Amino acid sequence: MDNTETSRNPFSFVGENWGTTFASRHIGINEEDISVMLRKIGVNSLDELIDQTIPANIRLKTPLALTPPLTEYEFSRHISALANKNKLYATYIGMGWYNTITPAVIQRNVFENPVWYTSYTPYQTEVSQGRLEALMNFQTAICDLTAMPLANCSLLDEATAAAEAVTMMYSLRSRAQQKAGANVVFVDENIFPQTLAVMTTRAIPQGIELRIGKYKEFEPTPEVFACILQYPNSNGNVEDYAAFTEKAHAAECKVAVAADILSLALLTPPGEWGADIAFGTTQRFGTPMFYGGPSAAYFATRNEYKRNMPGRIIGWSKDKYGKLCYRMALQTREQHIKREKATSNICTAQALLAMMAGFYAVYHGQEGIRTIASRIHSIAVLLEKQLKKFGYTQVNANYFDTLRFELPEQTSAQQIRTIALSKEVNLRYYDNGNVGFSIDETTDIAATNVLLSIFAIAAGKDYQKIEEVPEKWNIDKSLKRSSSFLTHEVFCKYHTETEMMRYIKRLDRKDISLAHSMISLGSCTMKLNAAAEMLPLSCPEFMSMHPLVPEEQAEGYRELINNLGNDLKIITGFAGVSLQPNSGAAGEYAGLRVIRTYLESIGQGYRNKILIPASAHGTNPASAVQAGFDTVICACDEHGNVDMNDLRAKAEENKGELAALMITYPSTHGIFETEIKEICDIIHSCGAQVYMDGANMNAQVGLTNPGFIGADVCHLNLHKTFASPHGGGGPGVGPICVAKHLVPFLPGHSIFGNSQNQVSSAPFGSAGILSITYGYIRMMGTQGLTQATKIAILNANYLAACLKDTYGIVYRGAKGFVGHEMILECRKLHEETGISENDIAKRLMDYGYHAPTLSFPVHGTLMIEPTESESLFELDNFVNVMLTIWEEIQEVKNGETDKNDNVLVNAPHPEYEVVSDHWEHCYSREKAAYPIESVRENKFWVNVARVDNTLGDRKLLPTRYETFE
Repeated sequence: MDNTETSRNPFSFVGENWGTTFASRHIGINEEDISVMLRKIGVNSLDELIDQTIPANIRLKTPLALTPPLTEYEFSRHISALANKNKLYATYIGMGWYNTITPAVIQRNVFENPVWYTSYTPYQTEVSQGRLEALMNFQTAICDLTAMPLANCSLLDEATAAAEAVTMMYSLRSRAQQKAGANVVFVDENIFPQTLAVMTTRAIPQGIELRIGKYKEFEPTPEVFACILQYPNSNGNVEDYAAFTEKAHAAECKVAVAADILSLALLTPPGEWGADIAFGTTQRFGTPMFYGGPSAAYFATRNEYKRNMPGRIIGWSKDKYGKLCYRMALQTREQHIKREKATSNICTAQALLAMMAGFYAVYHGQEGIRTIASRIHSIAVLLEKQLKKFGYTQVNANYFDTLRFELPEQTSAQQIRTIALSKEVNLRYYDNGNVGFSIDETTDIAATNVLLSIFAIAAGKDYQKIEEVPEKWNIDKSLKRSSSFLTHEVFCKYHTETEMMRYIKRLDRKDISLAHSMISLGSCTMKLNAAAEMLPLSCPEFMSMHPLVPEEQAEGYRELINNLGNDLKIITGFAGVSLQPNSGAAGEYAGLRVIRTYLESIGQGYRNKILIPASAHGTNPASAVQAGFDTVICACDEHGNVDMNDLRAKAEENKGELAALMITYPSTHGIFETEIKEICDIIHSCGAQVYMDGANMNAQVGLTNPGFIGADVCHLNLHKTFASPHGGGGPGVGPICVAKHLVPFLPGHSIFGNSQNQVSSAPFGSAGILSITYGYIRMMGTQGLTQATKIAILNANYLAACLKDTYGIVYRGAKGFVGHEMILECRKLHEETGISENDIAKRLMDYGYHAPTLSFPVHGTLMIEPTESESLFELDNFVNVMLTIWEEIQEVKNGETDKNDNVLVNAPHPEYEVVSDHWEHCYSREKAAYPIESVRENKFWVNVARVDNTLGDRKLLPTRYETFE
């Protein structure tokens, strides 16, 4: 930090150049606005508001020691310099990551389009029809390619999907298996090592044993309840698993298979040879490798397991007028409702990447996908035949894209490595001295000849350049796919760029995103994702890097990761960090695994209980159960605080078994609890750890932090506090920061010889989007980050002041102020008028707004978080809308409008209804569609009327082929 920063009050945001800084562009409130807002709130200064909101005993005494902020231009030069340190070699390592071609029409119109990357998870169906359709395309493509009847709309990565498959099959054990204590999963030895490592992390605390062996030697025994296979396997061999699957089923064992999605265009799909679950990654469908992520995993299964399947499912339903539409189905399986009894702790998925993969399938169709797969296979066949002439022995009988060779007697793997690196090529080197490579979509004639030359030179042979690649096959007839796929018309219509561009545009017009208006969701921090932060994602040096390249080729990535890790440690006040968890829920799980491993290291592995306040996020109890703990729920008092008497009693009662407390701060109720330090002391006095859920770090940065408060570990949601986009439900990143004593237990990675607590496929999780958070922190700087926190708290209190006399605020802090979010009281309204919080949420759509968080954490309420990046104009417009809706509710209360036919219970009003010749409501079209002037200036037309949620749950229809009779 330079002298100009430290010479001023470190917690005041002043400066002559404020109006031209990145922070001033990010933060929507200026000095004049602050004065207006403070008068409404009833305090004299912003500092006074912060002093009244955040307890004095947790306030930082010195500013964060971050580097001075960069301008957008300076950051662009800095990030370009880092990118230039990455060396992009032609990489054929494979092992779950493959170079691919992202169609420009998808990169430009989806990946780089804020309408797609700033939208929220599609819980509000009526303003999410575009991305719901895109996700339905994804599900349909997965069902087609795997020949399974049911798929979800993505998971985090292939290894996580494997772990979820194990958990799901465990819950599906027969009564006899449960009674016998069956707890063994057979895993074929030729599974990807990173997948095995993540499954191991997840299996251990659940009491599940993974038994590794050769599938051909497998003999079922009573303790085995499931099997995991890789197709093609880690060596690249395509095995015929039909007889194995039949044998497993005869012994009541479920079979799950990790299947390469592109290979299924040529290979018999798992659903046709009896698999119960198929999972894997769709990275090959147009998503860059991004040094390991993000990319969307897929998960498909049988219809009868629909209530056990993890992740979100898109299904068909109808709106109130019978129009077909999409919605997220069977949400009662999810963690926010089921909590510790949920099918999974998954919260963030990979929606943006799943939509890209779905669009890739739409753009190419069956013929295009099959052509890409056939060309990859043909190049592999050609190279195998050529390399055999040089004395190499290919070890796979059947393969799709991956070759593994035994070397000629006078040739060594080191020779090949040296030659390959001289030609800027990365191959796969096996422990036994074999060498291999995986062909991908980008492999052309020139690349094929380079590969040929490497092996020819190493063997001391001459070779003739290849001029063309004839279509060749090296797959037994019994393993070849004979069934069709991607036959729905959506996969047949949009193969030109013009049509594809228009299709994508038609879908994005159906969705509300931050490109349209403020998304006021509480606890979800829908803040600006600045363009300057997003641009590096399109840089080839960041997009096209395999996660397992030699470290010296990823110098830029490693420097970025190191810098970001150091920044996050400073911000949180902790000593160690892992960027591996690729969602907030994955971060929770990783943090709990770190705690368990630490306790085991000091001989206290018997501690098996987690204390969780009733106000906690639903992922907290779900994560605790998945980490092998029992949950103990602590009550909250009438003001929304943790009930200290109940906390003390339960901490003391479970003292000998207590492993940790999981607490969100500021709380999910939107307040800074004054007893937080005492809470930490109580837990520590029991010999337990404090886990702080970092979902609400947007109210802490620069003013306090978990380390200073007294926590031992926290996870961070980079897609909340640190400006990474939500992408319609993912990608997310959930790094964990830990105190010094926990650093030795942070996640490792199997490829680097340490698989301890590994929670994702890639060493650094979703490394590709770390540049967003890195840019946000580097351009905001200490004062910018601190001011953002203050303004987030200011904006929330301003909205609370504007709405307190109508709706009312459920919880306030000790001195009457809210944190960065607040909960609006709607329960009394419902009692008096019959108008519910859901009616208010739907009516907001007519005004062009996404609904706040509905009935969470308190049923019958709305939770609002305005964030720091919204302007006073937008806040005032939102207030005007909410007050107008309040007046509409009063009309119902006072009998001025029909209780059963009014703008609220009928909301939202789709365009097709408003322009129809048939209008029988007792209110005008104008009142329905244009209730205030600002709506006329920026009207968002919903595509469907209110959707029938129960219909879609009663009859789940999860693909494009199905519709209601």
